[in-house]
Amino acid sequence: MNTLRTQRIITDPPIARFLFSDTRMALVWFALRLYMGYDWIEAASHKITDPGWVETGKSLQAFWVKAAAVPAPPAKPAISFDWYRGFLQFLIDTGSYTWFGKLIAFGELTIGIALIAGAFVGVAAVAGAFMNMNFMLAGSASTNPILFLGAALLILAWKTAGYIGLDSILLPALGTPWKPQTRAESLPRTGAPQPATL
Repeated sequence: MNTLRTQRIITDPPIARFLFSDTRMALVWFALRLYMGYDWIEAASHKITDPGWVETGKSLQAFWVKAAAVPAPPAKPAISFDWYRGFLQFLIDTGSYTWFGKLIAFGELTIGIALIAGAFVGVAAVAGAFMNMNFMLAGSASTNPILFLGAALLILAWKTAGYIGLDSILLPALGTPWKPQTRAESLPRTGAPQPATL
């Protein structure tokens, strides 16, 4: 019981530290950010120029109606979860597509710009993953599984994913303890409590 009350720091394995905390990986995350950011901006560009998305919301309404439809057996519906179908039906019935279309279109654009600029990459990746998850729950695969995987990697690498970008300025300005550690600092000191390892 005493061991549960003792605070211990469980260190990441070396491969995880290298992949997600080492600035040498920043170039890899930069390339992934560019790919994903471009994909989000391209998706947004089709929507922000379409009145069916940013004015009437009719394009989104058509997508929701098609996704929520339950075909006659033996065909399977696009949505596997009844609770999500009920959620979409609620949005359809309340006319939420009129404002939700704008939210999706400009949300995609914002995510794309943030990823390319390297501004709050972790937050942008969470927002992107959330949108990908909703598209997949609505039965649309497209590029969503790949973008979801990329977003998950960027979330794990949030400290260094924007190192080549605005996060190198923004995160320290917000007080994120983001100071490069030297080799001497990373070595344990004699007599200091040692981190727990698995």
